[in-house]
Amino acid sequence: MATIFTKIAAGEIPSYKCAENEDFYAFLDISPLAKGHTLVIPKHVEDDYIFHLDEATYEGLWAFARKVAVALKAAMPCQRVGVAVLGMEVPHTHIHLVPLQTEGDLDFRKAKLQLPAHEMKAIADKIFAEYEKL
Repeated sequence: MATIFTKIAAGEIPSYKCAENEDFYAFLDISPLAKGHTLVIPKHVEDDYIFHLDEATYEGLWAFARKVAVALKAAMPCQRVGVAVLGMEVPHTHIHLVPLQTEGDLDFRKAKLQLPAHEMKAIADKIFAEYEKL
């Protein structure tokens, strides 16, 4: 059975796409820690633990995430782009990329933002535009 993230990457469930290639997909987290909080996933592998990925998928995922992080930092003013791999919420490997002003911005226990759809779309479009420049 396909995970929700597989359905998102396939376009079966709407998302705010930030970047995509043949094997990987990046989209905004709908409950973000910060504006621009992006999830990066492999499209064709649904394993829920990043260290179970085959070497090519693992390395490809990180290379794609790096490119997305560069685009994210260009699109969203921040000190750094934080990285977290938790994998507890959805049984599909995913990397969180979070724009940070302080280390505390990467605290998953804090209240999540609730942004209107038009703002989420504008943020995703801005990240996508920066990604396309790379």
